[in-house]
Amino acid sequence: MSLSLSRCVNGITPSATLAIDARAKALKAQGEHIIGFAAGEPDFPTPAYICEAAREALAKGITRYTPSSGTLELRRAICEKLSRDNGLAYTPGEIIVCNGAKHALLNACVAVLDPGDEVLLPAPCWVSYPEMIRMAGGTPVFVPTTEEENFAPSVAKLKAHLSLRTKAVIINSPSNPTGCIYEEALLAEIAAFAVENGLFVISDEIYEKLVYDGRRHVSIASLGDAIKAQTIVVNGLSKTYAMTGWRVGYAAGPGAVIEAMGAYQSHATSNPNSIAQYASVAALENGEECIRAMHDAFDARRKYMVARIEKMEDLSCITPYGAFYVMLNCTKILGRAYKGQVIKDTMAFSALLLDEAKVAVVPGDPFEAPGYCRLSYAINQADIETGLDAIEAFVKGLTP
Repeated sequence: MSLSLSRCVNGITPSATLAIDARAKALKAQGEHIIGFAAGEPDFPTPAYICEAAREALAKGITRYTPSSGTLELRRAICEKLSRDNGLAYTPGEIIVCNGAKHALLNACVAVLDPGDEVLLPAPCWVSYPEMIRMAGGTPVFVPTTEEENFAPSVAKLKAHLSLRTKAVIINSPSNPTGCIYEEALLAEIAAFAVENGLFVISDEIYEKLVYDGRRHVSIASLGDAIKAQTIVVNGLSKTYAMTGWRVGYAAGPGAVIEAMGAYQSHATSNPNSIAQYASVAALENGEECIRAMHDAFDARRKYMVARIEKMEDLSCITPYGAFYVMLNCTKILGRAYKGQVIKDTMAFSALLLDEAKVAVVPGDPFEAPGYCRLSYAINQADIETGLDAIEAFVKGLTP
């Protein structure tokens, strides 16, 4: 008998975003001043009223197991939120609360995929999607998009990658890493494509409140009963309410799918944190003022970052309309060198930038975006200014 690890875990690629963030934190612990554009995490504290609700939960002794799919109170609050914000009608039985939206996405993949099933995945895409698909036994099929298309997929491209094994498509709007927003017309085309071909749609809407320049978030599940019956809507409280460490996400979808996700979760993790669930009810019932303040701060930083990058030689970006990321186009500097070290790709660029300029960015390669780096503007304005200055100075120091 071999004491080997499973093929499943041996095939998993560690998260590039978390790896870069960990490296940056290690350097900080050594006394280095690091500007971190890497982590996808709001830099604001969790609103006070949510923290107060957590203290109330502790005082009430709400520290025991809850139903594995989440408390009825929170699932009802999620139903009210989906109705109010997205025009979606669900019952609590069609909702599951998970340990973060990432957990909800993995549960969804496990619930609908069999070994060999293919999932259409518009790229660039978040680094965890392909790994989740593989962990569930499926195969990610990347559908490439371009900067000229604002990184939005066309249905023609989705059709070109369709096969007899295709089981689902994952969409993410607003998008991590590109900030792309799927317009309603495109969503309607994707919905028709999914219904025609009998595909599940897993719709990651975690950044829905971070939309700018008059754009509007639309949930694909709101575009008719047929597509709603095939869609698993995934969302959470991490980004909107600055609750990344609280680990509360959720999914809404067809009852049979949600029931399957709940059965799997009951054995894998049981219920999410009881105190965080209690506080999440308070979060969903209030908070518009806090959300607006964070949104407006992100918007101002976004505008500054885009304008600043546009003035840089050999670096560029397009304007993102959602989330809190900018895709930095680095293609013009690839092949150049820094102190004799050739920058052959953005993995090399980001490593040198961290070690030499003390700036952390995430290379685009793990996002299926070679030639790009992802910069988060979920950091304070002063660090954005200092960090962009350092990036510009570093690039000016490159040799042919």
